[in-house]
Amino acid sequence: MKKIYIIISFLFINISVFAQQPYYSDINTELTTLTGIPLKDALATKIINTHANSLSYSNIWEACKITDEDPNNSSNVLLIYGWESGSDGDVTNDLSRSKNDNGGNVGDWNREHTFANSLANPDLDSMGDNGPPYADAHNLRASDVQRNGQRSNFKFITGSGNSSTSGGGWYPGDATTGGTDWRGDVARITMYMYLRYGNQCLARFNASGTVNSVDADMIDLLLEWNAADPVSTYEDARNTYHDGSGSFKQGNRNPFIDNPRLATLIWGGVLAEDRWGIYGGGDTQAPTVPMNLSVSNETSSTIDLDWDISSDDTAVTGYDIYVDGSLNSSSATNSHTVTGLTASTTYSFTVLAKDAANNMSAQSSAIDGTTIAGSSGGTELFFSEYVEGGGNNKVLEVVNITGTTVDLSTYTIKKSVNGSASWDSTIYSFPASAQVTNEDVYVVSNSSVAAPCTISPDDSTGSSVFQFNGNDPVGLFNNDILIDVIGTLDGGSSNFAINTTLVRKSSVNVPSVTFDINDWDTYSQDDCSDIGSHTVVLSVKENTFLSEIKIYPNPTNGNDLNISASQNLSIEVFNLLGKQVLTDTISTNKTKIDISSLNAGIYLIRLSYEDGSTTRKFIKQ
Repeated sequence: MKKIYIIISFLFINISVFAQQPYYSDINTELTTLTGIPLKDALATKIINTHANSLSYSNIWEACKITDEDPNNSSNVLLIYGWESGSDGDVTNDLSRSKNDNGGNVGDWNREHTFANSLANPDLDSMGDNGPPYADAHNLRASDVQRNGQRSNFKFITGSGNSSTSGGGWYPGDATTGGTDWRGDVARITMYMYLRYGNQCLARFNASGTVNSVDADMIDLLLEWNAADPVSTYEDARNTYHDGSGSFKQGNRNPFIDNPRLATLIWGGVLAEDRWGIYGGGDTQAPTVPMNLSVSNETSSTIDLDWDISSDDTAVTGYDIYVDGSLNSSSATNSHTVTGLTASTTYSFTVLAKDAANNMSAQSSAIDGTTIAGSSGGTELFFSEYVEGGGNNKVLEVVNITGTTVDLSTYTIKKSVNGSASWDSTIYSFPASAQVTNEDVYVVSNSSVAAPCTISPDDSTGSSVFQFNGNDPVGLFNNDILIDVIGTLDGGSSNFAINTTLVRKSSVNVPSVTFDINDWDTYSQDDCSDIGSHTVVLSVKENTFLSEIKIYPNPTNGNDLNISASQNLSIEVFNLLGKQVLTDTISTNKTKIDISSLNAGIYLIRLSYEDGSTTRKFIKQ
């Protein structure tokens, strides 16, 4: 925020902050060697670990009276989105107000969630309104009650002049008409919330505009605002106050206030100020776009990429590789092998070049590559057996037919008690070192499993944790995304498998986020005779058909999703909790579905055809 009326006595303060704060002394190496997402992760770890004091929402009143103090009047607080001295009779646009005029009435100031409460997913108050993230002091700013209400939960959007609604969004205001520039404040707060709370507070939830090429969850408009509106002494004072211990101090800082250049190092874009003076600022020219990207040497889990070398006025230092719009890895040369792919799956690849100043080219033209079929042709892990036996005889088996060994460290199993509308608890997290080879199974059981289910599982866990009844759906999750389920979420006490053993039929070769009892063979209670192995049959014809299905563009920021296939398809779209949010059909005469009703986020799409079904993922931006 640039205050046009700040007097010259603040010059010394502005100069004094041009040095790295002691707060960062333990991550000096990361700050000087990392860029991109690794730097983002390092800073996120820092601010999470130092958030030592969880303030209550009522504490924010007292904190704001200190941190939001008007530098020209110590009895007042500055009001975000305001710009006027109070002489025009319109209290909603005031820049300053008495500290004691806080509350919920006209003429009062209250606490504005700069990252709007309801734009987070889940809401900021999902964990209660008496602590973070709802009561994070870096996010809450003093604001006029009515102007706060005018902002409501609008996303931030481009505009000009003073704060106002703009094109279905909210523009925070700038100094072009003699007002106050709040763009940098908003940008740096949104970036902080993204780092501090991760997927709950993705930057794109709080702002609209062009999606960033490095990170599909960042919006380039925020990077532009961060560079255009320098850090004010007011922002510095807020940051310094919370870097300490005390009743109203959080203990952590906003790194983007300390050095706006950190945002450029992570996400690229407009070169922001380097307040520490350690990154250099002379090079602003981006490398040329990589040309002639090609794919080769496709296997069931890897694809080789090659492209022409880019040029730069200084030197190209590396390339970032994107798979289906997301950063997968980086390379110092003009070739790279992408690993960890799924058999019989088509991926879209792009590459960008970057230099030492982290100037980044635009992404290359996209090229598709398709992995070959694995030995069995599956696309993900899925449940192959379920034992809901007497007492503690609870067993689950997961099968791998992906064509490659799978690292299980990102997988978890959750349950929904009595078929409720949500996943209530994680009953099993796979060990960090756990793996399952192709065409093998991984068995996990209750640690107190007993006869006639005396088995030797790959792992077991406590009897009080690994529990489920025949009306408790269980879900297999990868990176917290539901990929397979037994039972129906929000289905109530349906007793779908009470005192029963279920074995997945050999004709089923892919996971499903909807439960169909017809996909399972049913056996009597405590029948564990088939535990430890599983048979899957996949025809060559079906394997070819699955590899031909394409969903594009993915990610998409439009209202239509194209699906190409050689058979008619029934379409079901689910959110990450496994709730169905859309149904449709695809045929030779209808090759797209309308997704305008869906909010931005990650979705699972089940494509059902004559002989079975397959589940894919897509992202709506």
